Amino acid sequence: MLTHNESMARHCSFRAGGLAQIFFEPNSIEELSEFLKNNNLPVLVIGLGSNILIRDSGFEGVVIKIGKLNELSVISNSINVEAGLTLAKLSRYCGNNNFYGAEFLSSIPGTVGGALAMNAGAFGSEFWNYVLSVTTIDSQGNLISRKKDDFEVGYRFVNHKHPGEYFVAAKLKFNEEPGKQNIKELLLKRNKLQPIGMASCGSVFKNPESNYAAELIENCNLKGFCIGGACISNKHANFIINNGEATAKDIETLIKYIQKSVFKKYNINLETEVKII
Repeated sequence: MLTHNESMARHCSFRAGGLAQIFFEPNSIEELSEFLKNNNLPVLVIGLGSNILIRDSGFEGVVIKIGKLNELSVISNSINVEAGLTLAKLSRYCGNNNFYGAEFLSSIPGTVGGALAMNAGAFGSEFWNYVLSVTTIDSQGNLISRKKDDFEVGYRFVNHKHPGEYFVAAKLKFNEEPGKQNIKELLLKRNKLQPIGMASCGSVFKNPESNYAAELIENCNLKGFCIGGACISNKHANFIINNGEATAKDIETLIKYIQKSVFKKYNINLETEVKII
């Protein structure tokens, strides 16, 4: 599917953002490859749009949504997944087929591609701990196999040693023995602590070393504080909620206000998890 002047508020979990000049949703990796071979505009690849904020001015180029690239297969006890598969579905599949360690993924509202791009994590686990190799695609539509050591990986951080490539698939290896985590318990914990069902991007800021972003923000008495239609959650201070009327500018202004407030009180620079486009 290809459209023009598509509202990105429809495709981002913040429910805010400007227009994409061109919006393309491929049905397969092959279709994506053919499209890129004939494209000369800037590219932004998204999954569920759960970790990005696209400014109100929009994106001058092509936004490619990979949600239909969601195939999964098992070969020799490893799992091959395409980048558009949701983490919730991957976690469910693993739980039903005796692959262990993926339970934490059930609490992350994103796709495999997003998890690869930012080393998504929750409850003490991180996605790249289970990655064997990945497949990327470059701006000319060429598919490339990459080893794990082709990337520098850290806390909510992945550095491509080969810039200009996008994740389209991964080979994963999970545990063969059950661990201590339980999907139902993790989801109950998440629902108790986080404002689930509201328009947000999940955690806005990374946790600084030896600190928790939510605690720092809460100690600045910012819970419930709003700028325009963007408000800091009363349930979890590291969540910003769109009350239905927020612009991307409202959200970005609130992010900067939080950073200034925490720096003034603690001399700590909060780094964003959310990517501002």
